Amino acid sequence: MSKETKTRDQIDKKYKWNIEAMYNDESNWERDYKSVEEKAEKFMEFSGRLGEGASILLDALQQKDNIWLILERVYVYARMKKDEDNRISKYQAMADRAQSLIAKTASFMSFFTPELLEIPEEKLKGFIEEEDGLKIYKFVIDEVLREKIHILSKSEENLIAQFSEVTSATNNIFSMINNADIKFGSIIDEDGDKVEVTHGKYIGFMESHDRRVRKEAFEHVYAAYEKQKNTLAATYNYNTKSDVIMSRIRKYNSSIELALSGDNIPISVYDNLVDTVNSRLDLLHRYVEVRRKMLNLDEVHMYDMYTPLVEMPKENIPYEKALDMIREGLTPMGEDYLSRMNKGLQEGWIDVYENEGKTSGAYSFGSYDSMPYILLNYTGKLKDVFTIIHEMGHSMHSNYTRTTQPFVYGGHSIFTAEVASTVNESLLMKHLIEKSTDPNEKKYLLNLYIEEFRTTLFRQTMFAEFERLTHEAVEKGEVLTSEWLCSEYGKLNKKYFGDKVVYDNEIEMEWARIPHFYNAFYVYKYATGYSAASAISEKILNEGEKAKDNYIKFLKSGDSDYPINLLQIAGVDMSSPEPIKKAMDTFEKLIIDIEKLV
Repeated sequence: MSKETKTRDQIDKKYKWNIEAMYNDESNWERDYKSVEEKAEKFMEFSGRLGEGASILLDALQQKDNIWLILERVYVYARMKKDEDNRISKYQAMADRAQSLIAKTASFMSFFTPELLEIPEEKLKGFIEEEDGLKIYKFVIDEVLREKIHILSKSEENLIAQFSEVTSATNNIFSMINNADIKFGSIIDEDGDKVEVTHGKYIGFMESHDRRVRKEAFEHVYAAYEKQKNTLAATYNYNTKSDVIMSRIRKYNSSIELALSGDNIPISVYDNLVDTVNSRLDLLHRYVEVRRKMLNLDEVHMYDMYTPLVEMPKENIPYEKALDMIREGLTPMGEDYLSRMNKGLQEGWIDVYENEGKTSGAYSFGSYDSMPYILLNYTGKLKDVFTIIHEMGHSMHSNYTRTTQPFVYGGHSIFTAEVASTVNESLLMKHLIEKSTDPNEKKYLLNLYIEEFRTTLFRQTMFAEFERLTHEAVEKGEVLTSEWLCSEYGKLNKKYFGDKVVYDNEIEMEWARIPHFYNAFYVYKYATGYSAASAISEKILNEGEKAKDNYIKFLKSGDSDYPINLLQIAGVDMSSPEPIKKAMDTFEKLIIDIEKLV
């Protein structure tokens, strides 16, 4: 772990993403920006004409796609440049301008869906039969018809589009507090060196086998959030209010119904997840006791939940070695998958190391016609290797989709995207466990696998349950004060971890540091995705070529159908709680295996 955070210009170019492939001259970004402004305004000429004929409708749909394709590129570039160093005002401004242009473009196009719905359904279907070019848009049009009751008048849709920039403000405010403003101070690490606590280094501290280091890092982080608790509570309160108000405006019964409607996911899928995980919380409580025994502790605190149960040699895994491990783990995916991935690595998909001002965490991003870029904050830990393979799963999903599907179906729902990332993680984990000959290493890997279940299936479901609580509270007219948020989060944390954990007050502030809470009802997809991926990876390893081919077919499908239907291509039915129950059974087997080692 580097003791000092580098500035961006101190990092070798080979470890930075090739963002210049998007715009090698930023005057071209300005050109595209102006082009979108002009084309979006000109698009208004279609207003009142969509029902005139099939060819007019096709022209409008194609021009709409072209505008959004360019706008996506404009936004992605500006956002990624800002993420390189959030302190640079030039890229803050470019990202803000791009966000404004999205709102402006949406406003110009706000007439489109209401007007499309004014065309009688039989006439629309006739257009599709008459014009071959419209056949590609059949699923899109069917989807609009499904949501017809929730589409407002032209003037109302225009108002909502114009306000989108304001309603996204809470997310931006949180991001600036979390990535640019908040400071956690420094601690003395296990080597006796003074080290700054950052987002990128925090988990490394929490995994330390020196309990003092874990405790001090934990206290420093939550003390910083505590100082901002009222601002962060107000920000999250208004973010949640925006969700609730929008659900009412669009005539949904609840904000969760609005959030799940876009993917056509029944609320029963969300409830199945929470209920099934809640029914097996005894397994998590059992695991806490295993932790206490294996770490030889009198009592377990929340800052004891991340340190590995087996101390491994302090191996710093060089980035290049991490890539070799990933290639080995993904061998069952076949030659085409690996060659695409290797080509991407050579072309510069990945931004590897943390630098001052860089956005924390990791993501896969990009536009339809760009590389599927990956942001990392790599520190050389084994968990970082899993982060790479996770984000590579997203990027390979994007690569397969964008080279197969047209722009209109070139994205993914988060529901399916999290499957692509987690299948990769599962394959790597099983590969490492199988090839390990060191008993201590096997214990370590077994624990790491259990931790994947804990942090994905249990933790993300706890987050999902918290989001359901907060939105239901606002729907009842309650205000999300810092006291309310801390109290409810604390109760939920106690329920999930049981009475074997000592609850330091700091953990009540954890809600304040979760970026995903600003994209409501998102995190449950990590847990459902993990369950689906667990099943798919088993199929690939046990059934071979056929299962792999079905999975690749799923990766190529993009947004061309509803997520539950797409996952059935890969052999998983997420409308049933069965995949979650099977994942829980796997977790129980892992607990039994590790209990034998205590």
